[in-house]
Amino acid sequence: MCTMPNNQSVKIAIASGKGGTGKTFVATNLFNVLRKANRQVTLIDCDAEEPNVLEFISGEKIDQLNVTQEIPVIDTEACIYCGKCAEYCHYNAIFFVEDARIIQVMDDLCHGCGACFVACEYDAISPKDDLLGTVSTFQVSEKVRLIESRMKVGVQSPVAVIKAAIKQANDTEIVLMDSPPGTSCPFIQTVNKADYVVLITEPTPFGLSDLKQSVETLKTMHKPMGVIVNRAGLGDDAVYAYLKKEGIPLLMDIPFDRKIASLYSNGKLLTEEDADWERKFSDLYNLIRSQHGNSHH
Repeated sequence: MCTMPNNQSVKIAIASGKGGTGKTFVATNLFNVLRKANRQVTLIDCDAEEPNVLEFISGEKIDQLNVTQEIPVIDTEACIYCGKCAEYCHYNAIFFVEDARIIQVMDDLCHGCGACFVACEYDAISPKDDLLGTVSTFQVSEKVRLIESRMKVGVQSPVAVIKAAIKQANDTEIVLMDSPPGTSCPFIQTVNKADYVVLITEPTPFGLSDLKQSVETLKTMHKPMGVIVNRAGLGDDAVYAYLKKEGIPLLMDIPFDRKIASLYSNGKLLTEEDADWERKFSDLYNLIRSQHGNSHH
């Protein structure tokens, strides 16, 4: 395939093996320089368990989508207490005591897989909608939107909410996805849709260990990637040696700097306050595009 032209949409995930490395910092500042350059851009906060992008960017709420799944309701009048539905349930979400004739769905454990509907031959189970979370869309300016995924407290997995949020941004030229931390299902669900993944790490033993996990996961998914070292100068050079050995591009160093930390903790964007950093983040986007283009040759 050839290099991707500018008019084709590109999805970039900003991810990390652990929380607190600066994903949201990078995602919001990259978003800000693209907004200022008048590009059509959507930023999705895919960290549905604790979304925080709205602390840095404001917009007018234009849409809210409720994400639901069908969960079973058991009609105890029609039920013959055969226990087949509980047997079929892979997630132990149906509490069944035959002798006492007690049967109950535990909504929090239900994954909405539908096995119990198949199991019941007596039409004693009907579906009802259970709220998993919300996807809210905010208009920041004419071509610029922010989409927030937010999981309902107590729900087992944010995956369905993340999927719904990513789907909302399908018609955008540039989509940035602020990924959930770690390398489990929510992370995989986010990077799965990305054309390019930016991994954020720190130059510490913990940072390197988490980076290696993320890199191994992305390799199995055949995702092109590059790395940003945040709080550079804080630790040692082991991260840089690893990148060199693996042939993974270093996209940017962000120094361990009091001014940067202070702006961030006050909910301000570095690229709004500092022209030098605005240029650096603009260069970062161009570098990602050229890396992504090269990976498609």
